[in-house]
Amino acid sequence: AALFTILLCIPILFTPVAQAIEDPEIQAAAVYLGDPVTGMPLYQKNAEERRYPASTTKIMTALVVLDNVQDLDQKVTVLPEDFNDVPADGSKAGFVPGEEVPVIDLLYGLLLPSGNEAANTLARFVGGSVSGFVEKMNRRATDLGCTDTHFVNPHGLHDDNHYTTAHDLFRITQEAMKNETFATIVNTAQKNLSVTNKVSEHPNGKNLYILTTNQLILSRNSPLFYGYAKGVKTGHTSEAGYCLVAAAEKKNAKLISVMLGTKRPKDEPYPVSFAETKRLFMWAYDNYASKTLVEEGTEIQQVPIRLSAQTDSLMLVAGSDLTATIPKDLTLNDFEKTLSVKQDIVAPITKGDKLGTLTLSLEGVTYGTVDLLALSDVSMSEVLYYAYILENFFSTPLFRVLLVVLILLFTLYITLYIIRIRRKRLRRKQMMRSKYSRMEQYDREQHHKDK
Repeated sequence: AALFTILLCIPILFTPVAQAIEDPEIQAAAVYLGDPVTGMPLYQKNAEERRYPASTTKIMTALVVLDNVQDLDQKVTVLPEDFNDVPADGSKAGFVPGEEVPVIDLLYGLLLPSGNEAANTLARFVGGSVSGFVEKMNRRATDLGCTDTHFVNPHGLHDDNHYTTAHDLFRITQEAMKNETFATIVNTAQKNLSVTNKVSEHPNGKNLYILTTNQLILSRNSPLFYGYAKGVKTGHTSEAGYCLVAAAEKKNAKLISVMLGTKRPKDEPYPVSFAETKRLFMWAYDNYASKTLVEEGTEIQQVPIRLSAQTDSLMLVAGSDLTATIPKDLTLNDFEKTLSVKQDIVAPITKGDKLGTLTLSLEGVTYGTVDLLALSDVSMSEVLYYAYILENFFSTPLFRVLLVVLILLFTLYITLYIIRIRRKRLRRKQMMRSKYSRMEQYDREQHHKDK
């Protein structure tokens, strides 16, 4: 049977119109706010414009490390070369040359205080060299569908050829947040790292104590703190401006926000990226909600089935919940439902077999797709099966070939039979002529004797 064809809707972009918030315009050069489950955008501004990511680069650095290192407790020695391109006033985690540090601690040092030396140490360890690691970063970006991203280093210090977009950085963060270790690290406000062989070289002779640079999660006493925030990473260079990638979750509705190119007002301790991200999250949760549009097991469609004496139809049900972050005033009835079901369904069918999909969309935006499964077992009738086999055999190319061969053989047989009959008749005539000829000869001889 022919496989079904899935008709997918092409997502379009939402232009947010804030109602509860006075000023919906986000003060950033580029923004992308999306649902990490579906990838659907809720708000964006210059999201496909190439921008410098600064230390938000380290999200990809951490993702590549976690892709390639199984034992996060494995120790790596920090080398002097890991500080070669790290400026004195650049952000550092506090590791020192010769220190033997577990990979997990290097990741904390990479993502909380944004340690540039931690980025180089991890890159050298995983990639064999920093350049080898950067190749892995760019391959991973390509695999994630990032079409306007190119990395030159693992830390994000400025380079004209080191760039991404708000949308691409959303894709990278969306993938990274699927990793539980990454999600835990970036949602950590402060961390005591392991005691190492260089503990005496740390301040006060104690183990390394680090804080996140993300003001959304650092302190509950801060006006920038946002209770639903789940990390992720800050960044800043003079060329990139202030950048912030953040995640949030409220009532099972997850969001990821990317802001690139924000500013820090004069005499203000923090850039506007934190307040603007918090405001954007609040706007989104005021206007959107996570809703289960289709529940697992919901009966969707009755479809015909052949080759069963038991029944001639089968109910298809949703194979899983279909949950999406959607405008609060929408219900299932507002969505366009596209059913794509396998053609010519035949028994036997086992309960749970996938036989199609259901896609929900609205005004060109696809909100999700759910598999359609068989509700029950359907047995096959042997009589109907063999009739089906026979019916299909007569329509196959093999049957047509055999039929042509049989016709040719029959034609050949008839031709040979006719030739044989004609030869027999010819021989009979020749024999009769020969007999008559002998009789005439005999009669002439007798007549001659009588004379």
